[in-house]
Amino acid sequence: METGSHPSRRSVAASLVLAVMLAPGIAPAQTPAAKALVDAAKAAGKVGEQADGFLGFVMPQTDPALEAAVAEINAGRRRAYEETARRNGVTPEVAGVAAFKVLRDTKLKPGDYFRDADGVWRRK
Repeated sequence: METGSHPSRRSVAASLVLAVMLAPGIAPAQTPAAKALVDAAKAAGKVGEQADGFLGFVMPQTDPALEAAVAEINAGRRRAYEETARRNGVTPEVAGVAAFKVLRDTKLKPGDYFRDADGVWRRK
């Protein structure tokens, strides 16, 4: 396939995953409480974005409410990646990786944590 004139499956998946995550009414289901808890944990360096497109813990957690909030948001992301993958003929894993790259490059703020495919947590 000629790559100069046709977008790759990954770039299509990235575009659609970003649209799914940012469009009103289409974003992965999450309660405002879960989002607020995770946003605070991100700001405190406890939670970060992972190369697979899911949230992860930068340090071990003992807060059941935070663990539940991360699980809730990750479940919504999983549904979004599955739907995006189904519509675009890619795997949910490809959709998640594409979403991570878009989030890392466009949405993470300086100081936010992310974990690349090598498994090492870094700060933006």
